[in-house]
Amino acid sequence: MSVVNVFFGSYCGAEEVIRGVVEKTGYRYLDDTVLIAEAGKRYEMDEGRIRKALTGKPSIFNKFTHEKERCVAYLRRVLADFLEASDLVIAGLSSLMVPREVSHALNVCLIANMKYRTALACRVDMISEKEAIKRIHREDETLAQWADHVFRKNDPWNAQFYDMVLPLNKLSPDEAVSQICENLNRGVLCVSEQSRKAVRDFALASEVGVKLAGEGHDVSVSAKDGRVIIEINRHVLLLSALEDELTRLAMAVPGVADVQTKVGAGFYQTDVYRKFDFDAPSKVLLVDDEREFVETLSERLQMRDYISAVVYGGEEALSVIDDDEPEVMVLDLKMPGIDGLEVLRQVKRKHPNVEVIVLTGHGSKDIENLCKELGAFGYLEKPVDIDKLTEMMQEAYRKVRKCETETK
Repeated sequence: MSVVNVFFGSYCGAEEVIRGVVEKTGYRYLDDTVLIAEAGKRYEMDEGRIRKALTGKPSIFNKFTHEKERCVAYLRRVLADFLEASDLVIAGLSSLMVPREVSHALNVCLIANMKYRTALACRVDMISEKEAIKRIHREDETLAQWADHVFRKNDPWNAQFYDMVLPLNKLSPDEAVSQICENLNRGVLCVSEQSRKAVRDFALASEVGVKLAGEGHDVSVSAKDGRVIIEINRHVLLLSALEDELTRLAMAVPGVADVQTKVGAGFYQTDVYRKFDFDAPSKVLLVDDEREFVETLSERLQMRDYISAVVYGGEEALSVIDDDEPEVMVLDLKMPGIDGLEVLRQVKRKHPNVEVIVLTGHGSKDIENLCKELGAFGYLEKPVDIDKLTEMMQEAYRKVRKCETETK
């Protein structure tokens, strides 16, 4: 028996085709929602965070936290377990994670032209043509980002990724189902010892991936016959030390016979490799309209291994927080447009778990009292003692972690 991987665009009638394949084959249906639920349960992570890692654009904090890569590692591991069983229809973004070496998997892409998709969106959602096109482009952008993450190519409709690309503006659902099932019956898709070995290699690589991600690392992992290949795609100053650590961690995983580390194309880019520190605040947002000051502050914090994202105004800060809630915010008060007090007021109302440290050059005792009434964790004046600031940031982070633990 085989596996059918179905990747599809929105508003092309794919759901009816997938349902038809499941009914005709009797295969078990597996989609992103099932994988996310299982990963959340197994690794005790909020399902919303895993879904966002799969479908959303990376957080501005992701280069520090590696949360997207960690969530994807969890999903890959769960998917590997399901693949052991075969007889599956895997639909959605997860279908692209199945290695092409698994030769008993039929990789299908369902798509339609823009005219067909627009008309269907207008009819189903009762929206205007303009809104339909906008919605389709937005959802296609998500698919392109995922294809880029998996294949390093942001073209999700590239025929080289699939065994079959079916245009649903030219085929009826029944015709599409028939074509898929006819290809399933070909002998080339039968489960063989070679294809089962590819599943075992995928399971081993995903287990190592979870292990490394759990230690804060962001690397690519593959495996062949018990030999694990770890690819480093960011520049690192002490490469040999990193390779030694990665090898040690990977060799501790049962089933790993050998480990090879290598540098990939991304190693030669300017971005620097950073191991994620789970005990330090990772989602730190600095908000100040004085660019030179806040960038220098960010660099000084970085020297102490406190990594931060920087924005230059209140409006931008509120937009970032709505998309990517930080753990700790260091906030200036006097800014053009939306000032710091209003930012503080809105943040504590909408995102009470964010701890805000006010850092201002225009303070007073009355202002300090007002900030604390609005919920600020701490209040410091410029010029700031960097050790005092980092100590306060650490205290704020401990409070965040304590609240997270108490709510579990």
